[in-house]
Amino acid sequence: MRLVLVGPPGAGKGTQAEFIAEHFRVPKISTGDIFRANVSGGTELGQRAKRFMDAGDLVPDVVTNAMVRDRLAQPDATDGFLLDGFPRNVAQAGELDGILDEIGSTLSVVLDLDVDHDEVVRRLSGRRTCKNCGHVWHVEFDPPASENACDKCGGELYHRDDDSPETVRHRLEIYAQQTAPLVQFYDNRSQLVAINALGTVEDVTERAIDALTPFAD
Repeated sequence: MRLVLVGPPGAGKGTQAEFIAEHFRVPKISTGDIFRANVSGGTELGQRAKRFMDAGDLVPDVVTNAMVRDRLAQPDATDGFLLDGFPRNVAQAGELDGILDEIGSTLSVVLDLDVDHDEVVRRLSGRRTCKNCGHVWHVEFDPPASENACDKCGGELYHRDDDSPETVRHRLEIYAQQTAPLVQFYDNRSQLVAINALGTVEDVTERAIDALTPFAD
């Protein structure tokens, strides 16, 4: 199974990626994990990426592409992988085609987690983060016993700026601009499968596995 996972912020990609990768016995590879591994490992690519990150700039595609190329060449990805966060746009999709061609592989399928934008705002804007331990609560789905204190450590809870409804809607606008063409790109190549990402984690996982199983080698 060589899979790309796409979906808007708040669709549950990180959670679903864990369960899907475990089910199909492939490594979960996220751009965040790749960046952290390269930066903490002090690799040449990590040092290049860190310069941009420290300046508050986006890491250029050329650096991200090189990191993905290195990661997919590692032995554990030989028989499959799940990519989360890459590609982000059509240009990166072309790069992924080239990377896979270099290693004699092809993409199996792209899974799109489809969720209404109003639901995304509801999910993300209700999050409250502990200043002490970093645990994330939700005022509706997972509320703490006390409104302003963390059940785990008693730390103060706060509403992150990037979880405000206005910021979430802006992030969704950016996602639509960058990733909607990517979804259409894979749909035109008959490589896209979309599932409804509403419901419990277990329900969405079951839908995902049912949709992906026909593409497993």
